Amino acid sequence: MQSAELAPLPFDSWGLGLKRPLLVAGPCSAESEDQVMAAAHGIKADGRAQVFRAGLWKPRTRPGQFEGVGDAGLAWLQRVKHETGLLVTTEVATPAHAEACLAAGIDMLWIGARTTPNPFSVQAIADALQGSDVPVLVKNPINPDLHLWTGALERLHRAGLRRLAAVHRGFSWFERTPYRNSPMWEFPIRLKAAHPGLEMIFDPSHVAGHPDRIGLVAQQALDLGFSGLMIEVHPNPAEARSDAEQQVTPGAFSTLLDSLMFRSALPTSGMRSSLEELRDLIDQLDEDMAQKLSARMDIAERIGDYKRAHQVAILQPERWERILQRQLRLARHLGLSEAFVREFMDAIHRESIRRQTFEGAQEASVGSEEHSSKGT
Repeated sequence: MQSAELAPLPFDSWGLGLKRPLLVAGPCSAESEDQVMAAAHGIKADGRAQVFRAGLWKPRTRPGQFEGVGDAGLAWLQRVKHETGLLVTTEVATPAHAEACLAAGIDMLWIGARTTPNPFSVQAIADALQGSDVPVLVKNPINPDLHLWTGALERLHRAGLRRLAAVHRGFSWFERTPYRNSPMWEFPIRLKAAHPGLEMIFDPSHVAGHPDRIGLVAQQALDLGFSGLMIEVHPNPAEARSDAEQQVTPGAFSTLLDSLMFRSALPTSGMRSSLEELRDLIDQLDEDMAQKLSARMDIAERIGDYKRAHQVAILQPERWERILQRQLRLARHLGLSEAFVREFMDAIHRESIRRQTFEGAQEASVGSEEHSSKGT
C-alpha cells in the first residue's frame, strides 16, 4: 500500500491558520437556518473548534428518509462563516455537489464513507476539483478495506489536491461490540505508518453511537496521536432528523472537551518518548486482538454446543486444514512469517477445541460469571 505519490501537506501548510488538535464540530445534517446558526453560535462560544461541519446532501440507505436540504444550505454555511469566523465544511458525493461548494466558497469538503469505496464516484469528484486544491477530508469506507481508503486519497492527490486528510469513523462489522462502528485501530495505524505526513482525524460520534461513549474513544484516538476530532453537535439532538442518538448539545460538547487530555504534537521536555508512543499503539492493538479472540472463542463454544446436541465429533480435521491454509495465504500477503502464523493458529485451535468440550465450556461459563460479579 506504500505510495510514493501520496504526499499531503500538514495542517500548518494549508494556509487556513489550522493547528493541532483540529476540532471540527456541527450537526450531522443542516435542517434549518435557525438550527444551523444555533449550533454554530454554541460551538463558537466554547472557543476551541476551528471548523463548523454540517451535511447538506445526505446519502441514505432507503428512499423517503431525510436526504438533506441541498444547495439551500450553502447560504446558511456562508452565514456561519460570516457571523462566527469559523471555517465551514460539508460532505460531497457528486461532481455537482463539489462544484456548488466551490462556487459558494466553502472552506473544505469531505468525502463520506458511502462514497469512498466507489472509485468511479471518487474519480468524478477529483476531476471536478482539479485545479482548486480545496482541502478535502476522506472518511474510511464503511467496510474495512485499506486499499479503497488509500486509493481515494491517491485519486485526489493525482488531481493536484495536496491539502488532504483522512477521517477515521470506524467500520461496520459483524462482531458484537459496545460501539455503533468498530474502531479497528489497526487500519488507521497502518495508513499512518505508510504515509507519516498524512493528517488523521477521528470521528468519535460515528464510532461510539451514543454520547456516553464518545469521550472514551475520543481519548483513545488522541492517545494514539490523531491530528484532531470531528464531533456531531446539535442544539436539540432529540429532534435531529439524522443520527439523533449520537449527537451532543453545545454544552455537552464543551464538557466533553474539558474531560479530554490533549497531547502536544511537537516534542517537548514533558512529552512521552517515541518509544512510549509506539508501545501505546501496541497496547491498543493487543486489546483489540484480545477482544477479537474472545469473540472467536464464544463462537467456537456455540459450535461445540451444536456438535454435542447433534452427536458430531468435536475435531474436524478437514475444516481446520482449510482454515490454516487460508491464514497461511493471508500471512504471505501481509508479510508475516509462516512459522509464526502456523504456531499462532495452532494455539487458537487448541483453545477452540478445549472450549468446545463440555469441561471447557463449563470453565468459560464460570469465568464469565466471576468476571461479571467483580464488575458489579
